Amino acid sequence: MGKRIIVRRRGRGGIFKAYTHRRVSKVCYPNIEPKQGKIIGACVKRLLHDPGRGVPIALISLENGEEFYIAAPEGLTLNQKLSLGECPVEIGNILPLSKIPEGTIICNIENVPGDGGKIARASGTYATLVAHTQKGTEVKLPSKRSLYLNDRCMAMIGLIAGGGRTEKPFLKAGAKRFLMRSRGIRWPIASGVKMVAASHPHGGGRHKHEGGPTSVSRDTPPGRKVGLIAARQSGRASQRRGNRGLR
Repeated sequence: MGKRIIVRRRGRGGIFKAYTHRRVSKVCYPNIEPKQGKIIGACVKRLLHDPGRGVPIALISLENGEEFYIAAPEGLTLNQKLSLGECPVEIGNILPLSKIPEGTIICNIENVPGDGGKIARASGTYATLVAHTQKGTEVKLPSKRSLYLNDRCMAMIGLIAGGGRTEKPFLKAGAKRFLMRSRGIRWPIASGVKMVAASHPHGGGRHKHEGGPTSVSRDTPPGRKVGLIAARQSGRASQRRGNRGLR
């Protein structure tokens, strides 16, 4: 009778479910916008680890008592005094893009005003403010692509901590397993042709061949829905067209 393949088991959750109940909190800016010329004082209360996230996060407390979590920039220390608004350009301070000088390294950037910060939040990443234009503020992203953002979008001065994290090897499969489990990612990944016939429709046989078509219909039942799902065309059609062009 065999056992249920990974495709079917994933539908039930189980070992492939991310343990989000262990995570600290949502990481974003508070839903406040300082008035023109006003500065809001803040302080770093805690620096802690968030499961499934490769960046340390900081608990920031505002002078009005409101608290929020944010991805910590490199150089941020416990009990450090910060500012939010039209404040000096120092590491950890949060300013609107219109008040940040050109050439400044920034992180935790809002894509639209009030979204809490969406850009440059991975470990070791940062963006560079290139210029203030009529189209908006030009920001060079970590991918080297430029983007024009609203001048009212908030950003933090500095680069995200944890740079070089991915350069350290895991050394043991167990460490990799716990990382993937915290993120709800299927791991390890083995192709179907490497399995026995009871574990996958492509399994079985000595020569590691699928044994049949790899394209399946969109409404294929679980257990058979593997391979190229609802593929518009296979490689053979494009190959025939190429051969006709050579004739």
